[in-house]
Amino acid sequence: MKMFVEVLAIYLYSGYVNFRKSINGQLLIIEQDMAHSPFDEALLVFCNRHHDKVKALYWDKTGFCLWYKRLEQDFFRWPAAS
Repeated sequence: MKMFVEVLAIYLYSGYVNFRKSINGQLLIIEQDMAHSPFDEALLVFCNRHHDKVKALYWDKTGFCLWYKRLEQDFFRWPAAS
């Protein structure tokens, strides 16, 4: 399995996501709120309410890959939801 693939686009979800959602829950957000296909060659990035956790999701043609990062003392600078 490749750790990273070349993606054509990176999409940040500007709202926050409940991180108890599984990959399937995040796929619904991608399809319904972001109006994108989760099977595109794109990296989709989500942040939690406190901006101390981030998840990145992409399709690698064999399945979905999910990365998760938690910061211990800082927070991610994230665009405000419009």
